[in-house]
Amino acid sequence: MAPTLTMPRSSGSHRKAEEAPPSTEQLDKLAHMLDSRFSLFGIRFGVDSMLGLVPGIGDLAGLGMSAYILGQGYKMGARKRTLARMGVNVMGDTVFGAIPVLGTVIDVFWKSNRSNMRLLHRDIERGKMKRRF
Repeated sequence: MAPTLTMPRSSGSHRKAEEAPPSTEQLDKLAHMLDSRFSLFGIRFGVDSMLGLVPGIGDLAGLGMSAYILGQGYKMGARKRTLARMGVNVMGDTVFGAIPVLGTVIDVFWKSNRSNMRLLHRDIERGKMKRRF
C-alpha cells in the first residue's frame, strides 16, 4: 500500500484575519504628524507641508493620508454632514496645497487633518455613531 498525504481542511474562510480598526488616538497621532509634527521659529508644520514641496506626487501622497482619516471616520459611523465637512477640508487642502510655493504656506497654516479630527471627536461625543464596517 502506497503512503498517502493528507492536507488539513480549511474552515472555508480564505479571508485574512481582519485587523482591528485604528483608534481615535492613533488617528490623532497621524493628524498631528501630518499637520503639526515639527516646529521652526515657533511655527508648527507637518509632513503634509513638506510633501507639498514635491510637485504633484507630494500633494497626492498628502491626499492619500488625509483621505485615510476621512475613510476611518466613515467606518466609525460619523454623520454624513461631518463627513462632507471633512471632505471639504481634504479637498481644500489638496487644491490650495497644489499651488506652487503659496500652497506650501497654506499647508503650514491650515491644519485640515487636525480640524477633521476635531469634527470626528465632536461626532463621537454625541454618541450616535454606528460602525459601518
